[in-house]
Amino acid sequence: MAGARRLVVKIGSALLVDAATGELKARWLQSLCDDVAALKAQGTEVVLVSSGSIALGRGVLGLGLGNLALEQAQAAAAVGQIGLAAAYDRALRSHGITVAQVLVTLEDSANRRRYLNSRNTLETLLGFGAVPIVNENDTIATDEIRYGDNDRLAAQVAVTVGADHLVLLSDVDGLYTANPNEDETARRFDVVERITPEIEAMAGDAGSGLSKGGMKTKLMAAKTATGAGCAMAITLGTRMHPLARLAEGETATWFTAEGDPAHARKGWIGSMKPQGRVIVDAGAVSALERGRSLLPAGVTGVEGVFGRGEPVEILGPGGIFLGQGLTRYTAEEARALAGHQSGEIEEILGYPGRAALVHRDDMTLFARAG
Repeated sequence: MAGARRLVVKIGSALLVDAATGELKARWLQSLCDDVAALKAQGTEVVLVSSGSIALGRGVLGLGLGNLALEQAQAAAAVGQIGLAAAYDRALRSHGITVAQVLVTLEDSANRRRYLNSRNTLETLLGFGAVPIVNENDTIATDEIRYGDNDRLAAQVAVTVGADHLVLLSDVDGLYTANPNEDETARRFDVVERITPEIEAMAGDAGSGLSKGGMKTKLMAAKTATGAGCAMAITLGTRMHPLARLAEGETATWFTAEGDPAHARKGWIGSMKPQGRVIVDAGAVSALERGRSLLPAGVTGVEGVFGRGEPVEILGPGGIFLGQGLTRYTAEEARALAGHQSGEIEEILGYPGRAALVHRDDMTLFARAG
């Protein structure tokens, strides 16, 4: 973790909330936030994916520990989310760190436009030095539009922000060959370089109590994260200062990344089927080759019908194929903006849009004009 550039940490309900009383474990949370502050001080950007809103809210509403009807869970989330956000704000503000709350649903990653909006928001918050606290929007989520567990959500957030490290804080210190509570011969894996069918078969079912996730969901998260160039660790989160302990060598299972996040994302964008074309002038080609974003001023033509967030081919003068990227504007908007300066966007569209037509992080180039 010493070299982590961008870290996503998943915190489950069982770590945050006392199952017997329904109260927040304030001392543990403060120790976690102390660790986050130390990581930020060494230059690591941190995103927290936190459960706990339903667990907190059900205690306030007196709903007990049994299964909740959907409307009860949504009500509990609405109540608990206020206390959860306030607790993170208190703990991190003591270090002078700004906290942001980001609530998402599965649609925010399945829909390209909403995915890009989520990514841009998180990138902007990190740029301001804030720590985003991401949670599923349980107040509106139904089975059809929910992630179902925060292991999966954390992996998707790691992919979205291009994290190079993901840590799942758990009630166990890693992946074992069998359940260590039932089999004393069970052996923990220190490192997993590839998730084989044999390793998947070792995973147990979902956890109990306030926790929804189990080892199966953690392996699914590992597949998602490592495939996008993000290393992932499963480690014990029940002790004070869990991130500091991990950095100092606490037992864990590390899943090695396949490549790096930027390369994986570029490959993903390049594999998409383009929905249209954007033709650019020589000046734009030169800017792209220097790693710049594609601005409307450099666009000379737009072909096809596409929406925001959809992939488009980028062509240079004479139809030279340069690469492709995810557009931040519809085809109609792109045609209206072509050849104009970024400062004219609001006057043309009637609202203050984004400066780039295709941001450099959402683009992959395959050829050079020369």
